[in-house]
Amino acid sequence: MSIGHPELVAAIVFEIAASGPMPFARFMELALYHPRFGYYMRSPDSPQERIGRRGDFYTSSDVHPILGQALAKQAEQMYRLLGQPHPFTIVEMGPGKGLLANHVLTTCAHRYHSFFQHLRYVLIDRSPAMRELQRRSLAPWLDRAGLLTWVDDLATMAPQGLTGLVFSNELVDSFPVHRVQVTAKGIEELWVDYRDGRFVECLMPLSSDRLAHRLRLVSADWPEGYRAEINLQASDWMQQVAQHLDRGFVLTIDYGHTAQDLYRSDRKQGTFLCYFQQSINEDPFLRVGEQDMTAHVDFSSLAAAGEGWKLQTTGFTNQMSFLMGLGVEQMIAELEQDSPQFKEAIHLLRPNGMGTTFKVLIQHKGIRQPELDCLQYKPFFGSALTMQSAA
Repeated sequence: MSIGHPELVAAIVFEIAASGPMPFARFMELALYHPRFGYYMRSPDSPQERIGRRGDFYTSSDVHPILGQALAKQAEQMYRLLGQPHPFTIVEMGPGKGLLANHVLTTCAHRYHSFFQHLRYVLIDRSPAMRELQRRSLAPWLDRAGLLTWVDDLATMAPQGLTGLVFSNELVDSFPVHRVQVTAKGIEELWVDYRDGRFVECLMPLSSDRLAHRLRLVSADWPEGYRAEINLQASDWMQQVAQHLDRGFVLTIDYGHTAQDLYRSDRKQGTFLCYFQQSINEDPFLRVGEQDMTAHVDFSSLAAAGEGWKLQTTGFTNQMSFLMGLGVEQMIAELEQDSPQFKEAIHLLRPNGMGTTFKVLIQHKGIRQPELDCLQYKPFFGSALTMQSAA
C-alpha cells in the first residue's frame, strides 16, 4: 500500500530532517494543503471524483439540492431582517465543487427575484483545482456581471466590513488539528517523525501554551490512554470571520458536538478519521496526500471564539431541525414518494444519520436578537454550548 504522493512525502520528510518531528497539526496541514501537492490543492487525475458519490467522500449538496433551497430561503429572510441592504453579500467558505452555490443561486433567481437583484456571491477557496470545478458548476452564472467573485481567503477581500451572510458547509472539520493523549506524565501531544521509510507518531510535550490553555478548558476526568483532537485553527478562522463581518450572520454546518459531548471521558479514541474511496480508516500515514482527513467540530469553542469578537450566538440546532424550520416537508411533498430524489432528500433528515450528526451554529452581529425560521425547532438547551470547564 502506498505511503502517499511521492513529492508530498519527500517535502514532509525534508522538513522533518531539517527541523525534527512536527506536531500532527503541521503534518495534517501539509497532507491536505501543501501548495503544490496537498490533497485539496493538487489537480487529481479525476477531479470530479474526489468529492461525490464515487469519490472519497460526499457532502449534503451531493445528495440533494434541498439544502441549497433551504439556505436560499433563510438568506432571503436575513436580507429582510437587515433592512434589504444593497448589496447583500453571501460568502461561502470552502465551496467544494460549487454545487451548493449553484443550488442557492438557482433558488434565489427563481423564487426571490428582488433579493436576487441585490445579491453578491463570494466563493473563498485557495485551491486552483477546486476553483476549476466550481467554475464548471457555476457556468450558467458566470456571465452575470458582479454576481460571482472568487478570493483566496478573507484577508484578500475588500477591507471594509461586509453586510450579509458568511456560511460554510463541511469546512471546519478539515482544518488541521492537534492530537493529544493522556499518559502517566499527563497530557502529551502526538508528533510525527520519519523512521525506516515510514511516518510514525511519537508522544512529546505540548507544542504551545495556547494548546495547554485550551486543554484546561475542555479536559475533564480523562483516563490514561484517552485521545482527543484540539482545533485551534477553527478559533482563528472564526475571529477572522467576525472581524470582516460588519452586519449580518455567520452560519456553520458541520458534523460535530458541543464540548461537553465531544470530550466525554467515554469517547476514548477521539473522532479523527481518514476517507478514501468511500471507505473509512484511522491511519493518517498511509496514502498521505491521497486521502481526506477530518475530525469532528467543537461547536462550543467556535461559539466562544465568536463571542470574543462581538458575534452573538443566534442559535444552535441540527440539520434535521434546521431544514424542518425552513419548510422541508413542503419541499419533499413536491417529490414523487418512490423517486430517487425523494429518497435522497429524506437521507438529509435521517435521525441516526445526516439529520442529527450534522449541526448548525448561527451567529449574528449588528442586529438585535433576530428570530430566524431555521431555529423554530431547538433540540438543544440554551446552555448546551457552554465550555465544559464552566459547566
